[in-house]
Amino acid sequence: MQAHGDEYHWLDVERIAEELADRHPDLDPVTISFPELKVMVERLPGFLAQEGHPCNERILEAIQQAWMEEREG
Repeated sequence: MQAHGDEYHWLDVERIAEELADRHPDLDPVTISFPELKVMVERLPGFLAQEGHPCNERILEAIQQAWMEEREG
């Protein structure tokens, strides 16, 4: 079980992008649909959706962009 401080949420875009880049180095973020991306994020260890902070297209776009930047180094 992870410590409470290891949890992150939809608004932690940079952290999510880092986790996705680490876990899926061979995937191109551009090829992932938003519904697929949402599921991928929800399955990340330590991810915990917060009540009052739902996921929307704007957040998914930000995650996708940050993931692309993370891959580029």
